[in-house]
Amino acid sequence: MAADPASLFLFNRPTRAAKLADDLTGRGPFHYGSGLFLAAPRRTGKSTFLRFDLIPALTKRSVLPIYVDLWEDRQRDPASLLWDAVKARLKKLEGLGAKTLRKSGLAKLTIGPATFEIDKMGQPGGSTLTEALKAIVARTERPLALIVDEAQQALASDAGIDAMFALKAARDALGQGSGAGQTAPPILVFTGSHRDKLSSFVLKRDQPFFGAEIEDFPKLGRDFSDAYTRWINERLARKNRFDEDDVWEAFQILGHRPEMLQKILKDTALGPSKSAGLKAELADGARALRERVWEDYDSQVASLTPVQKAVLGRLIEKGSGFVPFNEESRAAYAQAVGETVTPSEAQKALNALRQANIVWRNARGGYTLEDQDMADWFRARYPPATSPPA
Repeated sequence: MAADPASLFLFNRPTRAAKLADDLTGRGPFHYGSGLFLAAPRRTGKSTFLRFDLIPALTKRSVLPIYVDLWEDRQRDPASLLWDAVKARLKKLEGLGAKTLRKSGLAKLTIGPATFEIDKMGQPGGSTLTEALKAIVARTERPLALIVDEAQQALASDAGIDAMFALKAARDALGQGSGAGQTAPPILVFTGSHRDKLSSFVLKRDQPFFGAEIEDFPKLGRDFSDAYTRWINERLARKNRFDEDDVWEAFQILGHRPEMLQKILKDTALGPSKSAGLKAELADGARALRERVWEDYDSQVASLTPVQKAVLGRLIEKGSGFVPFNEESRAAYAQAVGETVTPSEAQKALNALRQANIVWRNARGGYTLEDQDMADWFRARYPPATSPPA
């Protein structure tokens, strides 16, 4: 896991990647026919694992990967990012004998009797995702893996949701046929920093990947912090070197986030006081950095009305099982604010929380936190026996 691209430190997890690649390709004891969903907070190592561990492991097993990060450009529709990744893969196939760019600049790919206008794919009248993926499989004669990082971003638009249904249709279509016409269905891997948003793809029958399970992506552990400590100590003067136990403690305080750990180690190593108070400085620095993040949450919640705080607390408590207007939720609101809360008042509170970018509503009417890290802050600030002050 790279603590920072400029640091040149890379922590690989080849054993985990190999096991997961075996399961995804049918060589292991588990099967992910409906797609694999991995959830973990942002900046805890998911993307680095995909790019530097899982994709190489799949490639060794003759799988052709197509990777797209839907967080890469949040100003663009996630569907267009997915299509760009598929188009890029198709254009690379031109070196394998497909037709080159015409003088007009329109890229075409001919597979058997079909000709695909690459730049029109995904547009009305253009080729479908199923046709595009079939073209890739036919040209390469290799199974495909579509790896969608920060997949919950697809929920931000109707086109993004449609793209997820198109992936499901392509998976089903490519697995059909028999004999020479049979192809393996594409491997689908989705990661996300928001478990409740990811659940929108799998919990109901009318959702594209109903039946798939969401697994917690394992956090980087003591093996990472020890390896990083050894690596950084080799580059520090002896009086500034860190103890592995101290770094591990700070890493846990910071929620297992490598970039935040790097910042604390840098600030501590280059700070005015040295070795004697290094352990205390490291832990205190980690807590201070976490506190600065949490202070933003404090400010947001301090400006909320009592009903808004009650609705927020209920949402965090119930997670993906949050039902805003049922009898149980209304009773919880009433207990928190000391008076009856009508469905209309609860709806107004939800609308205000959305406008404040605290709560997110998906296209099907479900609600969840915009920032999942707020849940950890909330539970630390307001244990179950307490509630946010009115």
